[in-house]
Amino acid sequence: MQTNPTPPTHTSLVAVGDSFTEGMSDLLPDGSYRGWADLLATRMAARTSGFRYANLAVRGKLIRQIVDEQVEVAAAMRPDVITLVGGLNDTLRPKCDMVRVRDLLTEAVERLAPSCEQLVLMRSPGRQGPVLERFRPRMEELFACVDELAGKHGALVVDLYGAPSLSDPRLWDVDRLHLTSEGHRRVAEAVWQTLGYPPEDPDWRVPIPATLPPGWMTRRVADARFARQHLLPWIGRRLTGRSSGDGRPAKRPELLPYEELA
Repeated sequence: MQTNPTPPTHTSLVAVGDSFTEGMSDLLPDGSYRGWADLLATRMAARTSGFRYANLAVRGKLIRQIVDEQVEVAAAMRPDVITLVGGLNDTLRPKCDMVRVRDLLTEAVERLAPSCEQLVLMRSPGRQGPVLERFRPRMEELFACVDELAGKHGALVVDLYGAPSLSDPRLWDVDRLHLTSEGHRRVAEAVWQTLGYPPEDPDWRVPIPATLPPGWMTRRVADARFARQHLLPWIGRRLTGRSSGDGRPAKRPELLPYEELA
């Protein structure tokens, strides 16, 4: 992580992306999601009076939709910091044109980088398990593109993919696609440190202590619940061309003074 002797002063943050940036599955009591971007904004706002924050992310969005619906909006806001995480939903589709994904991500970075003081990109976290193994080559191709674009455009890269703690299945929700509240907290810490702020948790990469694995029957029950509640609906949306984010607005569509979410 990059830590400056003098912490930076940022007055605004705009988050661009999909469900990972929207905050699923960091669930609040009122049924809404918080997530790492809100946690990061909370910290930044505590340091800077009048801090402004927008979160344009919407669950289920592909990189084409992020470019069409979010990038120009974020660029027009001209904040100090923009975070961009996108393309992973594309890599999880059965049919994925990685050349197109790279081109669209390049388009997004080329538009956003000149519109802010600091663009932040990410190598997204990857959960242990057969799903990751199946799609790992695509994911790593996406992350190679992220690294290349960051080098060309002066963007920071938060390496969540290489963090041992975030590959632990215990930091992932029952849908096996989204981080738990503890996972989001660690991501917020990672971005915080990458931006040059002093660490609040120097050990965010360190895995949580080992526990006894669940028994065979417990695992089978969990697998059946996952298939019924999450996998089958996900497959149904893929087959019908629907998305979990269809018709859903951004969670914080305007760059306004930050108010901590209850």
